[in-house]
Amino acid sequence: MISLSLAPATLPPGQRIYAIGDVHGCADRLAEMHRLVRADLAARPIATATVVHLGDLIDRGPDSAGVVEFVLQPWPDEPAPTVVNLLGNHEDMMLIAVASGDAEAAEHWIANGGDESLASWEVPPDTPPEQWWRAVPPTHLGFLRGLSLMHRAGGYLFVHAGLRPDVLLERQTRHDLIWIREPFLSWDGPLPAVVVHGHTPAADPTVRFNRIGIDTGAVLGGRLTCAVLERETLGFLQV
Repeated sequence: MISLSLAPATLPPGQRIYAIGDVHGCADRLAEMHRLVRADLAARPIATATVVHLGDLIDRGPDSAGVVEFVLQPWPDEPAPTVVNLLGNHEDMMLIAVASGDAEAAEHWIANGGDESLASWEVPPDTPPEQWWRAVPPTHLGFLRGLSLMHRAGGYLFVHAGLRPDVLLERQTRHDLIWIREPFLSWDGPLPAVVVHGHTPAADPTVRFNRIGIDTGAVLGGRLTCAVLERETLGFLQV
């Protein structure tokens, strides 16, 4: 049973959103989280359900390839929720490194956990960066290239990292949406919507009037968190 509390924004009646924080290659945890989401949907059916992965599916953890393959599979139950997959800074680093083969881009990605991802795709350690793209299945690369920057529903905006305060939504930069920390995290003013984000790990979910942070460090010894949003309520699933 999910413990529900008053949320900082609302969704229209008949809608529920399950927003899942940074997975970072923890395929087993993601599979368990989806199992919990499926169980909740079976116990509490709703007209319109959406599952949002907030980005950073890959890097640092043991099975980034397995995570991508898992997300690519069709939802096993009917009616299936809509699944929205957002771009994180780690997917962006990988795409730049793999597409360019550039040594500096490759080093930047490797320094941030890209070596674990390459190992999960069984790329030999001595493979030059310009050859990495050959080792990643085209379906996986196509999936990563197709990730969205944001998703909006009701009074919420879902992005990987956050927003630049006092900048119109249509003028937010790609870099800020997937990389920003400050001044977003400490901003105590209004934002275009309540931002549901990952990117910055904390021991517990952060709930403020203008944002909900749900990166709880699954790959750092913490837990994988899913925010469950419906009408004016908020709850959490964790594994």
